[in-house]
Amino acid sequence: LVLVVQNAVSYQDLGVATSGATFFRSIGASFGVAIFGTVFTNRLTGQLESALAGRSVPPGADAERLAADPRAIQMLPADLRPSILNAYSTSITDVFLYAAPVVLVAFVLAWFLREDKLRGSVTAPDTSQTLASNPVERSSYDECARALSVLATREGRREIYEKITARAGYDLLPAASWLLLRIKRHGTVEPARLAEVTPVPLRVITDAARQVEGRGLARREGLQMILTDAGAEAVVKLSQAREDSLAELLGDWWGPERPTDLVKLVAELTAEV
Repeated sequence: LVLVVQNAVSYQDLGVATSGATFFRSIGASFGVAIFGTVFTNRLTGQLESALAGRSVPPGADAERLAADPRAIQMLPADLRPSILNAYSTSITDVFLYAAPVVLVAFVLAWFLREDKLRGSVTAPDTSQTLASNPVERSSYDECARALSVLATREGRREIYEKITARAGYDLLPAASWLLLRIKRHGTVEPARLAEVTPVPLRVITDAARQVEGRGLARREGLQMILTDAGAEAVVKLSQAREDSLAELLGDWWGPERPTDLVKLVAELTAEV
């Protein structure tokens, strides 16, 4: 339900729609428990009265007490307990039979929902949206940022660099693209120092540094590496490739009149690569 709602609304209404869907689902759950709980209680009371008709039972083990507290079954004679247990199982079965038409109607109505192209950004719902819980209040910006961050985590950083490198038209190691973007962010970097402050192994960084130097994308000044003109051009293409991949996840939200905060979000996520 949350996925359908998020996929159907505009970016401006994303936060409100998500909270509203979760809220109304919790209301529906409350009504459902109340209605089908009433059905179960009424059916159970009738079944218990039929099972106890003409039978002598201990004080405090009448139909109302048994319906309210199943532990009272222990007070009944052993030969009477199977019929009481059968009353419980029959009543629960009746609840499911009453619920079946509701499910069938919901299934039929689902076929009349408008079919929209699925946005990639809505395929990462929060746990609070998929489990019965209190609605979580988020703005459209916060909701979109959370979803894109989750998708990026699922994909893995190596896969991200492989995709944006191919999309930018380069035949580089994923770590080489990563290194170029690090140089762009900090101006200069020392490969050995990167190995100390990042989880990337020194061997991988060394191979990447050797490749970008060999391709003329970066050069050394002492222990530091800086971008060449060709490297600066490559960084622009890599950043654009990352932005384009995020834009694909946003679907029609990333249109010509896209909101300023959405542009800011994509720029921030692109810079974090």
